[in-house]
Amino acid sequence: MAFPLIFRSFYLALGQLADPSFRRVFFLGIISALLLLIGFTAGFAVFIDWLTGEENWVPLLGEVTWLDDLFSWGAVLLLAVLSVFLMVPVASAITSMFLDDVAEAVERTHYPALPPAAGASIGDSIRDTINFLGVLIAANLFALALYVFFAPFAPFIFWALNGFLLGREYYTMAAMRRVGRAGARQLRRRHMTTIWAAGVLMAVPLSIPLLNLLIPILGAATFTHLFHVLPHPKD
Repeated sequence: MAFPLIFRSFYLALGQLADPSFRRVFFLGIISALLLLIGFTAGFAVFIDWLTGEENWVPLLGEVTWLDDLFSWGAVLLLAVLSVFLMVPVASAITSMFLDDVAEAVERTHYPALPPAAGASIGDSIRDTINFLGVLIAANLFALALYVFFAPFAPFIFWALNGFLLGREYYTMAAMRRVGRAGARQLRRRHMTTIWAAGVLMAVPLSIPLLNLLIPILGAATFTHLFHVLPHPKD
């Protein structure tokens, strides 16, 4: 397992955090996630208000006109609380759509001799983002059962699971720009242990507020470096 390469790649990614392209992607992800969550909360409140109507009949109380307000404000409060937990995966997923800019900035700074990369189309980026978010949420919901039965090992389960998913996603994104989807899959299988270990390094800060919002950018930059320094079949 190439630990020196992992830490060197991570160190180089940290050193480039002030890059304008990195900052742009970070703020795009945060602002887009906030707007999406606010819009969804407002839309859900309107839906609840329409569903309950202005007047409702309640046993013992008879006709009441305040039930729709109660449900609407309750829904807003519930979604506001859930947004605290949803902010990170939603922001990460949205940020993932712009990670090609991060990889391009890394290559422009550290690998200037490379020819331009093909990159991914907007449609492919959106599709991959939706798929990744779905897998991430589904896997972590499934892991909740493991956390209950193996509570003392919950942090390690969280890091191992999300490390695998993050490593797989970010390495594939970095490799696809240069060798296509099939080539990325082949290289990912060849270096799976190293990729998983680097993914765990990304997953550990996920439990730290604010820092976890930087993980998609750090991950994209770190795995772009890893793609270039790990040996390829032709090497």
